[in-house]
Amino acid sequence: MYKSLEEIENAKQIISPPGDTLAETIDIKGISQPILAMRMGRPIKTINEIIKGKTAITPETAIQLERVLGIEANFWLEREKNYRLELAEIEDAVALLNTKDWIDNFPLAAMKNMQWVVYENTVISKANALYSFFGVSGQEPYFNYYHKNIYEAAYRMSTHNNKNPFAVSAWLKKGEHQAEKIKVGSYDISKFKNALLEIKNIMAKQPANFFSLLQSICASVGVRVVHTPCLPQTMLHGSTRWVNDTPLIQLSNLYKRNDIFWFTFFHEAGHIIKHGKRDIFVEGLKYSPDEQIKENEANDFAIKCTFTKEQEKVVLENIPLTQKSIIEFSNQFNTHPAMIIGRLARVNKELNAIGFKFNFFQTIDLGIS
Repeated sequence: MYKSLEEIENAKQIISPPGDTLAETIDIKGISQPILAMRMGRPIKTINEIIKGKTAITPETAIQLERVLGIEANFWLEREKNYRLELAEIEDAVALLNTKDWIDNFPLAAMKNMQWVVYENTVISKANALYSFFGVSGQEPYFNYYHKNIYEAAYRMSTHNNKNPFAVSAWLKKGEHQAEKIKVGSYDISKFKNALLEIKNIMAKQPANFFSLLQSICASVGVRVVHTPCLPQTMLHGSTRWVNDTPLIQLSNLYKRNDIFWFTFFHEAGHIIKHGKRDIFVEGLKYSPDEQIKENEANDFAIKCTFTKEQEKVVLENIPLTQKSIIEFSNQFNTHPAMIIGRLARVNKELNAIGFKFNFFQTIDLGIS
């Protein structure tokens, strides 16, 4: 693999078409090009173009060369194949040298630090790393497949929300790479709804292995759940989309707060249950009025799953709150204390201070799963 312009120029100087070998062979055998053409039954122009590398050696030509020169057809075909591959690699490397502006759109250093990609500090190496990461052959296929196809909605919303759409597409793609490692069965909506009741118990108790439990329970009913740390210029809470026939919930654990993490999960679950397979939802972006309707539906679903409006009213009637009373209410409503504080902090700054004082917003670092 070529790494620099100097290596490319050197390769151009030493690359040899199979016509060079053919010219050497007929010279040794004392056969001129016109005579070779006559004995093969081919125009002299064709033989001349083969020798100059302008025309490829086809299987038919290789068979003719074997009969006339006594050198196996496979030799000529292999020589031609290797030459065309080397030529394509040189041309591709030249094209890669012109990808710097495209590469600069991505937070590549952060992606490397998180071991999403591996590359050397050259334009060619960086471009190849991105092509491999996205599974595309070039810039145009990247745009056509991701920005104009599967991530079109996220790309459109990103550009209107001061987000980097290239970083958003990388974050989404990483989630799909992670999801490929999770084995799941067929999605079952009834089983998923029942699983959410079990997951609510996990939320309330939050054992040390809560995330692995969350992944396992969801996988058992056909839903993949992954944790993908945010990239610079994204600041996303989560995403929901269907990859083939399997729903994928991607969580960032942004701010590492219990209330945000769990509300985002149930919000994404709401999208799966209430909305179609064609939609892609990325939390952290502003939606159009029509799209916001679905967001509101997912919000309502998450509220009912975590800490209902009725339960909120009960707590508000008992202000001021203490650490003890917050824990008592969380036990009563089978939720996490952070869900209570997080909700009420929006209307009462004193509750917000209480939440941080007692570390109700604290959650463990999920790492890179």
